[in-house]
Amino acid sequence: MSAPARETMRRGWCPGTLRPMLTGDGLLVRLHPPGNALTPDQLEHVAELAHRYGNGQIEISGRGNLQLRGIREEAHPALVDDLLAARLVDEAEGDGPNRLVLTSPLAGRAADELIDAAALAEAVERAGRDVTGLPAKFSIVVDGGGALALGGFASDLRLIAVAAKAVAFGLPGELWYGPVAQDEVPAHVALLLGCFVAASHRNPDRIRRMRDLDSEALAALCGLVPMPAPASRPKPSPVGLVAERDNRVAVLAGLPFGRTDADGLRRLSGLARNAGIREIRLSPWRGFAFCGLPGYAADALRNALRSEGLIVEAADPRLSVSVCTGAPACARGEVPALADATALAETIEPLLVDGLSLHVSGCAKSCAHSGSADLTLVGRDGRYDVIIDGRAGDAAIAHLSLGELVRRLEPGQDIRARLEAAQH
Repeated sequence: MSAPARETMRRGWCPGTLRPMLTGDGLLVRLHPPGNALTPDQLEHVAELAHRYGNGQIEISGRGNLQLRGIREEAHPALVDDLLAARLVDEAEGDGPNRLVLTSPLAGRAADELIDAAALAEAVERAGRDVTGLPAKFSIVVDGGGALALGGFASDLRLIAVAAKAVAFGLPGELWYGPVAQDEVPAHVALLLGCFVAASHRNPDRIRRMRDLDSEALAALCGLVPMPAPASRPKPSPVGLVAERDNRVAVLAGLPFGRTDADGLRRLSGLARNAGIREIRLSPWRGFAFCGLPGYAADALRNALRSEGLIVEAADPRLSVSVCTGAPACARGEVPALADATALAETIEPLLVDGLSLHVSGCAKSCAHSGSADLTLVGRDGRYDVIIDGRAGDAAIAHLSLGELVRRLEPGQDIRARLEAAQH
């Protein structure tokens, strides 16, 4: 492999299919299938490729991408050929930045959407791809305005349906503009992104993301009429049954900690095939949406998924845990985050059931969760920096081993007081 190709696989790169990232267990290959959808046969094929070319470990990222782990470096070209032949690669990725747009797993299918969010997302993706110079991790959320709200996902630009075929533009700092007719949105997006790129080129040391611009600069870039923030919506349930159009039902199910293996993926494809499902969507809540079921079949599939160990109940405590792979699978990991999170989740299950959110990161990079959590643990030198009500970059109140954390996290007492006391 040439030197330039090796450079694209350096640690810290935002990986894709054509540009993987080298980690502790081999290459990490990320793919976003066209339309964010797979058939049961395609899902089974992904499982076969993960086994054939890698270590069989499969993840779903916090942006709804499939990640194949442990891919052997010499096998990567053959894997790409197989993915292209099976039409499992979103060609929009190409050699540019990763996919721009994040949508609900039921975009274009949910019965309560105010617009066809899938159609708008594709149009916005095309418009954004015509703008050169965007940061590699630039993110646009397209939210159809239904119950599966995407307010919990970070973005540079947020497009939310506020009425039939009417969309509000949200910029960092809770600045809102519009509403804009749905068919006019892509052109406004292209203009906005082009103006942002021009501003960042004029001041590259200070302006790297939309959030680096002040409110006046953002307003000038937007060129739209200010408007009140859209009405708040309840936090969505990432799992359960969701009504689709045409009197169909989707089953949303989560993978425990967003992970499975090739055998598990094969079994899921078999369950979907037996249920008569033709389309499986990837969910940014680290799971799947099994689409297009008649109502009488949805409960049966949900029970089968539960038997496979998937999360199908909104009260499942594992939904409150975000965790990366950690050491040794990740070369940057300073602690075995995944194994430690499993132990911690068992210890504090009552707290998780009561709503506590836990983020366990193997290092300061914080790949699994960029936002705030009630309890954030960041690996450093084999122990954890402990952060209360914050994110990975915030100040820690303690630096503890896993054993010390387990001893001090028994339910029934104030967590902050116990953890702070550990330093004395």
